[in-house]
Amino acid sequence: MTTTRAGARAATGSLLGLALGDALGFPTEFDDVPSILARYGPWRERELPGRALVSDDTQMTLALGRALRTAMEPGPGTLAPERLERPLREEFVSWYRSPENDRAPGRTCLTACALLQDEERPWQQAGQVGSKGCGANMRVAPIGLAPGLSDEQRAGAAQLQSALTHAHPTALAASDLTARAVHLLARGAAPDGLVAQLRSYAHDHRTHYHHDWLGDLWTRAQDPGPEHYIARGWDECLRILDRLQEALRTVSPETDPCLATGEGWIAEEAFATGLLCFLLFPDAPVTALRRAACSRGDSDSIACLTGAFAGARLGADAWPANWTDRIEHRAELLELGAPWDA
Repeated sequence: MTTTRAGARAATGSLLGLALGDALGFPTEFDDVPSILARYGPWRERELPGRALVSDDTQMTLALGRALRTAMEPGPGTLAPERLERPLREEFVSWYRSPENDRAPGRTCLTACALLQDEERPWQQAGQVGSKGCGANMRVAPIGLAPGLSDEQRAGAAQLQSALTHAHPTALAASDLTARAVHLLARGAAPDGLVAQLRSYAHDHRTHYHHDWLGDLWTRAQDPGPEHYIARGWDECLRILDRLQEALRTVSPETDPCLATGEGWIAEEAFATGLLCFLLFPDAPVTALRRAACSRGDSDSIACLTGAFAGARLGADAWPANWTDRIEHRAELLELGAPWDA
């Protein structure tokens, strides 16, 4: 694997980048590019709002990060489905009930979290098997950042956290792929070889159903078996990786990235468009965030993924201090990232 020197404090950098992208993209979600340019001026000069408020994307990332930290308290080697499911469920339900849950949350998350309130209900019955919205992979970065996990633990945990709300196989595969990309970048993977590594990973895991982590989830879909169920998700991710590879050869940075890899409302498109914005500007993280936020699609989710990728590679110092000093939830982001960096 080709590597470069990873940035210092990759976990903190990734979490801060995710929140900054979220705050930059939140005001432009649902707007087209001409409207964004008319309101904010040239996209390369866009500044962070004075009140750098985040959306449910960052809120749920922190919920997942807290649950993961709790599940790993005895040590990363002990992370297992039964250790992660309970704190995840509790954190998601707490988010659902919070008065701060007023940042345009997605319908799938709200529906699933309402069902998760019933402690007697198996979690597999709460996940929405028909939804592959981006609400699961925009929050998965902590699983790619947490140290000491095996590949099996990382993949299983990424898919489990998705399945609690978004149980379509493509949502599971895209969450796994997003966590893998964050992990590789935090360990120094070179941007120019990243897509090839992710394609190989997707091919290798195409029919691998994580029975220990997912249980009988697959039976809720109309598939003849678990391998068929999960392969549907990986096949969609492989197709979007093909589109991403083509976009990197042909797309101008001045063009709305959503035109190449999709508007990001669904999991595989959010992953690919967020990654495209990072790979267009691998050494200019603020420019990458500005490009992601000036897009016609789910701009906060796209930009938060871009920030997670860029921060994982370049570290905490990648972001301007006058931005990070005023990002909402700054203290908690730093608190979560610091021990993982250590």
